[in-house]
Amino acid sequence: MKYLPELFAANARWAEETQAADPNFFAGLAALQTPAYLWIGCSDSRVPANQITGLKPGEVFVHRNVANVVVHTDLNCLSVMQFAIEALKVQHIIVCGHYGCGGVKAALEGTSLGLIDNWLRHIQDVRDRHADFLAALPDQEARWRALCELNVIEQVRNVARTTLVGDAWRRGQPLMLHGWIYGLADGRLQDLQTSMKESAELESTINLATAGVRSRHMAH
Repeated sequence: MKYLPELFAANARWAEETQAADPNFFAGLAALQTPAYLWIGCSDSRVPANQITGLKPGEVFVHRNVANVVVHTDLNCLSVMQFAIEALKVQHIIVCGHYGCGGVKAALEGTSLGLIDNWLRHIQDVRDRHADFLAALPDQEARWRALCELNVIEQVRNVARTTLVGDAWRRGQPLMLHGWIYGLADGRLQDLQTSMKESAELESTINLATAGVRSRHMAH
């Protein structure tokens, strides 16, 4: 084996140890995928969905991109959502961001990184929408943390406004949306209070969640 032999060796050890601990593990995975959750998270390698939620393989369906952005023209994300909602019948969609997100920092500072600038423009729209609030915060670190939270809330709004979620709610399919943020420094998830299960809750929920961010950060 010419390239990356250490990864194949590690895989072999993991497979053997997993099989020894649970002889039916791989047979069960191969037979059926029935996750209750769709996780839309950041590509950051420090935020693995299964590990930080304590879920096993097969229990969470995952889509990740830079800074956990949901764009209505992103066919990759929309295809994942459609499969999760219509084929897998997930009951929860979780948008999870994280503090210390490099994509959010670049958007906040207006740093030019090349092609990805076009992607980060969506987060800059969130930044600009809350420009007065962010400017009132004491330092750049506080602004970065706040924008990480605001970005999650905005992406939950985008999920709720997709035709996929709207159609699911109209046909009475049980589906709840959530917005969380993960702390790299302590490994803890925080609920940003965006949970909703119907279109009628959208604006009031998003407004309350946004107000929560403002009050938390202004209190400091």
